[in-house]
Amino acid sequence: MKLWSTKSGSPDVEEKMVEQFTVGKDTSHDLLLAPYDVIASQAHAKMLGKVGLIPKPEAEQLVLALEEIGKMIRKGTFAIAPGVEDVHSQIEMMLTEKLGEVGKKIHLGRSRNDQVLTAIKLFIREDLKVACSLTSTLRSRLVQAAEANQDIELPGYTHLQVAMPSSAPMWLGAYAESLAEDELMLKTAISVSDKNPLGSAAGYGTDLPLDRDFTTKEIGFAELNENPVYAQMTRGKTEKIAAMALATVAGTLNKLAYDAIFFMTQEINFISFPDHLTTGSSIMPHKKNPDVWEIIRGKTGQLAALPNTITLMTHNLTSGYHRDLQLLKEELFPAFESLKSCLEMSGLMIQNIRFRENILDDEKYKHIRSVEKVNALVKDGMSFRDAYLKVKEELSATAQ
Repeated sequence: MKLWSTKSGSPDVEEKMVEQFTVGKDTSHDLLLAPYDVIASQAHAKMLGKVGLIPKPEAEQLVLALEEIGKMIRKGTFAIAPGVEDVHSQIEMMLTEKLGEVGKKIHLGRSRNDQVLTAIKLFIREDLKVACSLTSTLRSRLVQAAEANQDIELPGYTHLQVAMPSSAPMWLGAYAESLAEDELMLKTAISVSDKNPLGSAAGYGTDLPLDRDFTTKEIGFAELNENPVYAQMTRGKTEKIAAMALATVAGTLNKLAYDAIFFMTQEINFISFPDHLTTGSSIMPHKKNPDVWEIIRGKTGQLAALPNTITLMTHNLTSGYHRDLQLLKEELFPAFESLKSCLEMSGLMIQNIRFRENILDDEKYKHIRSVEKVNALVKDGMSFRDAYLKVKEELSATAQ
């Protein structure tokens, strides 16, 4: 069922094929937008009443009816009826069913384009805030783990070869600092999504006396997308910037996961976790597999591809709306849940991490302090290069 259709009766076979192909999985992702469509529609209704485009009592009726729909969404009883094109159509149809002619007035002064874009920006903004909070929580847990393991020395590796002494606080602190920078990326993406496109209509504005500053404040956006053409151009750009922020956090988690997997191997054995956070083997009773970290590594690998996916889907489009943009929801919306789950599970693992003591006592780390020997000779007056060669010769002699 399409609000814009003038044709009556049931669609024929070919029409159904077109509808199934163009709608695709959109309705399942649309449910995530439902609460935000209600928020934006309430602000729009209030604005229509404020500027006199509809009587104020009718605006109040719309706001109250939308509040009832919002309650249904929060309770989990809201659904998109079979055959209804999208969540935005469902909400408008429910308003019309409840309020009659008044319900039909909700779309005055807006297009499906700015309606959808407003809901998407609100969804992205709020989910980015959740991701930012979870990133901050994980960063705190890394700091706490570092403080709890201050005396643990670790070997540092370069090229996967023994390099120089490190420590548990240095290793954990590195990821905490990385996440601090990742939060800056998330906050930048939040600020990009925090601009109001409502009132840009189909991308070219309207001759109606809309008060866009009012809806900006009413919805809770920080700023207004002034130019209506650019407001529509932010569809795709907002998603790409959000994807880049998610991928940045994912990059940190991916490296952390790989380190943890490497550190858990029997040959390295720097760290361990309680049995309930690892998995066993169906045939080998000695196994403790790092499945949580491996799934994190896999999921964050998927997230790393997201910005490129969105770029390829949007870089050949002119200004103005294109139906291609609908597909971005299928890529981006699940990515938020994926990253959030990785952040939560990483935090759980870090809370329960255990470090082995006296790691550097192992024979394979006997030369790990060679740089300290070089520096000691330099402090006694030898040039760095001569000191380096002297220590290198001594190591070669002991190796024979």
